[in-house]
Amino acid sequence: MNPKPGEIYLVDLGMVAKVRPAVGVSRDDPDSPRALSIFVPLTTENRGSDFEVSLGKPRFLNKDSWANVQG
Repeated sequence: MNPKPGEIYLVDLGMVAKVRPAVGVSRDDPDSPRALSIFVPLTTENRGSDFEVSLGKPRFLNKDSWANVQG
């Protein structure tokens, strides 16, 4: 698997959270010293946090959404 920045994946965030879409935000680096990708979970609930970035209504979701950068 070789995820690219901007790609959306369904991610299981563990027992407390749930399966939700997440967007890849790490840079594309074919010579990276580590196999690491950074993803930010998406949410449809705006909590008014400074750490949520509005995405509007993505084509693949039925509501306005936010990227929860602290997630």
